[in-house]
Amino acid sequence: MVDLGLLFDGFGTVLSGYNLIALVLGSFFGIIIGAIPGLTATMGIAILVPFTFGMTPITGIVMLLGIYTGAIYGGGIASILIKTPGTPAAAATVFDGYPMAQQGLAGKAIGIATISSGIGGTFTALCLAFFAPILASFALRFSAPEYFALAVFGLAVTITLSGRSPVKGVMSGLLGLLLAMVGLDPMGGYQRFTFGFAELTGGLSFVPMLIGLFALSEGFLQVEVILTAPRVSAVLTNILPTLKDLKACLPAYVRACPIGLIVGITPAIGADTSAFLSYAETKRASKNPESFGKGNPAGVAAAQCGENASTGGDVLPMITLGIPGDAATAVLMGALTIHNLQPGPMLFQSHREVVHQIFAGMIAANVVFVILGLIFARFFAQVINVDRRFLIPLIFITCMVGSYAINNVFYDLATCAIFGLLGYFMIRYDFPVAPMVLAQILGSMMESNYRRAVVMFQGDVSMFLTRPIALTILALAAFTTYVAVRRQREALKQEAEQLAALGL
Repeated sequence: MVDLGLLFDGFGTVLSGYNLIALVLGSFFGIIIGAIPGLTATMGIAILVPFTFGMTPITGIVMLLGIYTGAIYGGGIASILIKTPGTPAAAATVFDGYPMAQQGLAGKAIGIATISSGIGGTFTALCLAFFAPILASFALRFSAPEYFALAVFGLAVTITLSGRSPVKGVMSGLLGLLLAMVGLDPMGGYQRFTFGFAELTGGLSFVPMLIGLFALSEGFLQVEVILTAPRVSAVLTNILPTLKDLKACLPAYVRACPIGLIVGITPAIGADTSAFLSYAETKRASKNPESFGKGNPAGVAAAQCGENASTGGDVLPMITLGIPGDAATAVLMGALTIHNLQPGPMLFQSHREVVHQIFAGMIAANVVFVILGLIFARFFAQVINVDRRFLIPLIFITCMVGSYAINNVFYDLATCAIFGLLGYFMIRYDFPVAPMVLAQILGSMMESNYRRAVVMFQGDVSMFLTRPIALTILALAAFTTYVAVRRQREALKQEAEQLAALGL
């Protein structure tokens, strides 16, 4: 169970001195990043990871947590005001947020979105604090076969939940597995796929790769729409919601909070799925489902609460098992590693005080962005009007400076540029990027633990069928793959029937 004494000490650390300044600044800039269409939470974290090197570990981590939670919330601002999600997770907020803005209720919609995001995020952060130590202590029973099975499960979910084309998701995942093999063999120590480059001996530079894939690629995409960004003209009034408004949204919170937590814990699904599921369930259970899509505040509440409720769930497997829940937590995982904090059950044994400071930082970040969101709502609304001709060059410069600052070598600049172009073309041709990154992380974990398990059991691979935990996880991976493939076939069949009915 969580150590309340350490948790309260963690709050004392997080809410004092430079840590509090870092948290507030991280949340502030996170909301700005989320509010500007095209900039994502993952992008914001990836860009700023190198700039946390000179900070103490907890200062850097709470700043990144502030960016993470603030950006997830901030995407809803653009959804409400200009019908363009600031982040992919905020797409469901458009359904009722934009109609409210058209009715002159933009301020009310943003206020409800802010409070709802805070409720969902705080709920899941508290669950993280109370459940993570339990899961970590259970994970101490894991050996190589169980970690191999976990990696397989993560890959199964990553590849099968890849949008309209699972084939493209599989291709992206396979590329990630190939990239995971670059460097030294984990058992034999000989070089693989280094092509004579000494810089590749230690594998690909992880942070420059992430900056390229998630930040530089977005910069390239923004060049295409540099002169077409919509502008905000709405006047925000009555931003602070009334108790009557929040009471009407209470059923949405009751449904969205657990949905967000469960979705977040499942690797690779993400906040956008959580928001859509929460919205759909709230609409299904409503006595007036026909009012959704026409400016129902409960629709905004469900979507925003659901997306932020996934944040703690995404962090949970990352910090306890070393398996990132989504692309953003993959970058957070890289940040922890850079600060010599290896995510996994042993982190709870060797750095208990730091773990509880992270819990406190996660809870505090959700409170801070609510306060900032309500106070500076009008400012954040105008941020959407920022001139892209100044913003995009700033993104490029920050990406290059951040990549170079890691090791002060030009090799990292080349890595960032190459993966920036790769990420751009992948997004341009509808190949998901996240499966590649998650597969690279999980691929290393899968290979090393499989080979370790084979050595432990003297080549007898049947041990995966005789160890209950490993067998259960592998069965879940197989079931997940089967369900995903079946759903995709049904979706393609329905699409073909609809086209046939239209004579196309």
